[in-house]
Amino acid sequence: MKKIYYSLLVFLLSIPFNMDAQRRKADNTKSYDEKIYDALEWRGIGPFRGGRSAAVTGVANQPNLFYMGSTGGGVWRTKDGGNTWESISDGHFGGSIGAVAVAESDPNVIYVGGGEKTLRGNMSYGYGMYKSVDAGKNWEHIGLDNSRHISRIRIHPQNPDILYVAVMGDTFKDSEERGVYKSIDGGKTWQRKLFANNRAGAVDLILDPNNPRIMYASTWNVRRSPSNFSSGGPGSDIWKSTDSGESWEKLSENKGLPKGIWGISGITVSPQNSNRVWAIIENENGGVFRSDDAGKTWQKTNDDRALRQRAWYYTRIYADTQDEDMVYVVNVSYHKSKDGGKTFTASNAPHGDHHDMWIDPNDSQRMIMADDGGAQVSFDGGENWSTYMNQNTAQFYRVTTDNHFPFRIYGAQQDNSTVRIAHRTTGYVIGEQDWESTAGGESAHLAIDEENNDVVYGGSYDGFLTRYNHNSEEIRAINVWPDNPMGHGAEEMKYRFQWNFPIFTSPHDPNKLYTASNHLHVTTNEGHKWETISPDLTRNDPSKLGPSGGPITKDNTSVEYYCTIFAAIESPYEEGLLWTGSDDGLVHVSKDGGENWENVTPKNMPEWIMINSIEADPFTKGGAYIAATSYKNGDYQPYLYKTKDYGKSWTKIVNGIQNDHFTRVVRADPERKGLLYAGTETKMYVSFDDGASWNDFQLNLPIVPITDLTIKDNHLIAATQGRGFWLIDDLTVLHQLSDEIAQKDFYLFQPKKTYRIGGRSYESKTAGENMPSGVITYFHLKDTASADTVKIQYKEKSGKVIATYSTHPDKEAKEEKLTVEPGSNQFIWNMRYPDAEGFEGMILWWSSTSGPTALPGEYDVELSVNGNSQKQEFEIIKDPRSSSTQEDLKAQFDFQNRVISKLSETNLAIKDIRKARVQIEDVIQKAEADTIKNMGKSILDEMKEIEEALYQTKNRSRQDPLNYPIRLNNKLGHLNSLVGMGDFRPTESAIEFSKEVTARIDKHLDALNEILDEKVTTFNELVQENQVKAVKLD
Repeated sequence: MKKIYYSLLVFLLSIPFNMDAQRRKADNTKSYDEKIYDALEWRGIGPFRGGRSAAVTGVANQPNLFYMGSTGGGVWRTKDGGNTWESISDGHFGGSIGAVAVAESDPNVIYVGGGEKTLRGNMSYGYGMYKSVDAGKNWEHIGLDNSRHISRIRIHPQNPDILYVAVMGDTFKDSEERGVYKSIDGGKTWQRKLFANNRAGAVDLILDPNNPRIMYASTWNVRRSPSNFSSGGPGSDIWKSTDSGESWEKLSENKGLPKGIWGISGITVSPQNSNRVWAIIENENGGVFRSDDAGKTWQKTNDDRALRQRAWYYTRIYADTQDEDMVYVVNVSYHKSKDGGKTFTASNAPHGDHHDMWIDPNDSQRMIMADDGGAQVSFDGGENWSTYMNQNTAQFYRVTTDNHFPFRIYGAQQDNSTVRIAHRTTGYVIGEQDWESTAGGESAHLAIDEENNDVVYGGSYDGFLTRYNHNSEEIRAINVWPDNPMGHGAEEMKYRFQWNFPIFTSPHDPNKLYTASNHLHVTTNEGHKWETISPDLTRNDPSKLGPSGGPITKDNTSVEYYCTIFAAIESPYEEGLLWTGSDDGLVHVSKDGGENWENVTPKNMPEWIMINSIEADPFTKGGAYIAATSYKNGDYQPYLYKTKDYGKSWTKIVNGIQNDHFTRVVRADPERKGLLYAGTETKMYVSFDDGASWNDFQLNLPIVPITDLTIKDNHLIAATQGRGFWLIDDLTVLHQLSDEIAQKDFYLFQPKKTYRIGGRSYESKTAGENMPSGVITYFHLKDTASADTVKIQYKEKSGKVIATYSTHPDKEAKEEKLTVEPGSNQFIWNMRYPDAEGFEGMILWWSSTSGPTALPGEYDVELSVNGNSQKQEFEIIKDPRSSSTQEDLKAQFDFQNRVISKLSETNLAIKDIRKARVQIEDVIQKAEADTIKNMGKSILDEMKEIEEALYQTKNRSRQDPLNYPIRLNNKLGHLNSLVGMGDFRPTESAIEFSKEVTARIDKHLDALNEILDEKVTTFNELVQENQVKAVKLD
């Protein structure tokens, strides 16, 4: 959404919310028309450090144009070779992307398939196929809605309407929508052409570059469950078609290929020799295989583990487009062979863990790589790559904040490190300089020491837990039980710590830190000693505690460790009230700090469901909310519950949430009873009635999984799985909204307390959006017409008007333009008093004409509509970091006011000189008498001397002041700049210089007044005697 500050208005219009047709509102529900609050806006702060991508492509003959599909953040495009990226799916679709393809015959045609191929434990599914015919400006959904995961799209090289799609299908349950699908009408209709079975979908697909009737595919039997991941089994094969996909021949049993169980495989064809086909196969005797007779027979060329380790996550192979002996395999490193696949050399793009690549068919030095850090571009065959530190696609598990000012946001980025990032700065953007790594690793929960926010506790997989001191840069491992479980199944562990295990501090005792395995643990001495304060609070089912992986390759990283505590809190409102929720569907409560526990699992909740978040009710003793999800069991429904009696009874609260938007988090606003926020896999929701009904709260947030929410100082902060952190900076409207307000023709909401600090919001493709400095003012207009006069005024408590903005501004009264729309409107006043007067063409060097910032204190804002008005109070608060007193700020304010007043006087004098000059020159030209001409020229010379003393008249461009010395108005403006830096009273030298420069200006102004009052008067008398039009001054 476009933002306009100071004298302009921000507004958003919403699409009316439609409830699911299958749901009915209860009688006690409360809902508001979204137009009352839809000027609220999400702000993305990054960090701009790329998250995982498994889908990239480029465009031949357009050297700087590439596309990337991220595994949570939609589709992105670079037009400058990877220097900057922009989302082209926002506003249309989003989420996880598994495949992107551009038509060779028409690069305006782009096809996108949803759902990543890299089936991590935190993966997200997609929403089918999308198509653009104008290079990404507009998109159309074209079916395969239930495909869930699409790993490849191949387009006929001469006909963009013919395409083939490799559909993996639902990885959590059996599904018929798997295999290779074909469309001959650009996606209007689809036919399944290859089907292995209801567990094995198509994972790779390649057309013979020399004959598009010939194609190869691989299918893969893969299954995820909450406690296991399986790669391999019946249906894992490679296939060939020679009739445009109409029929398929299985190649898996051909001579030279491995026997036994197959897992995932990748396949490619050399554009230089159609008979040369490579495959990389997961098998006990797997590796790289090559065929030189188009798949009839094969030979193993390499079985290096480095090429096929963790096969399910990688297993992609690519033929070079120019050299038939050159082939690439992507894995942790990417590997390049120059001898037909016999030997490989390892290299790395900037991030690592490589998943996809595209090589230009005409120039094999030009390529793009997808990896765990996003996408990077190379123009020299991989010698050098573009950066991934310019992509807003980070995946975060959780979010928390500290008490620093301005507060910082913490989270763990998947495939990278933890992050501590400023939520606002005094600059223009939130860039790389505004964040840093902190404790823990990529999968961490984070907890911050309440008394020293530079001490942070962070987790990681394998039960790894660290304490990090940012001041001393000391790090200490404080694992509850330091037995590294890597490669082992959960059944062997003394304590089962999940990949994303909880860590949290007590809101009542800053020395108390909790963490959770299948038990709850606590320490009061910074992790030096841990006490286990609960029994096993899970189902502890032995059948779900074995090693993960198989039947070929095990993969034990703790992602699939099951029967663990997945969410836990101590209530901020009742000391010793502990809640836990397990990933196998149990909820427990302790009212005595862990001495005793009670199983309070909701009776109507599905078994084996994962409790993803728990929230204490701020207004009800013993009240709590839980968000649960069962998507890993193939159930994508939302599950939210609330209790008012310590879990004795529960109510399901999902009315209004779309049936396939599975829920990840619920939070209760501490400022308004019953105001709840819910984050789902697909969008945000808000409830004003304690969950009895839910409204769409997506606003401008991209379609992305919302993994966690937190509320801090009237900000709502979201962690997303694919687009970093997002904030709503002011929840005022939601806190104040009522039925009475909703019925009014117009309403001005009371602005929240505003800190008197700087900072601007600048749109950037490489950095996060900053919070603007100013008083955020919301108002609602039920309707408005162009003839209506809508006006906002900011006033001192005495009634003195500071600034006025109007839809029909009075220029004489210095009113500025206000733009409004029916519905919710947002306006941001920059807290500035009026600026100095200027004049057309004025060029100054390092000079501010801005008025002073309003002092800390109470003010009024008034909204009037056609003469009817409403007033609200608001407060401006001193920057807590500033050591200056109110008296210091008042001295600064008064000084700047005097400077601005004198600067205005100076610039108005210059305008008077220029106005007089035009008229005098006209008189001279028309006059015949020499006395008039001579006197006029004399006046012009005197005024020129004054003007040149006040302003450098030779300035014509911004850097001319480097050549022509600045004059008095510039010096005064520069003084305003200097004194306006920070919150300090003016220095003694500033005061002395102000007196000096003001005296010099006054000398010239006095001389000018003498000229205008006496000489111009005399000149006019002379002119009138000669019947020439006189000089007029305002």
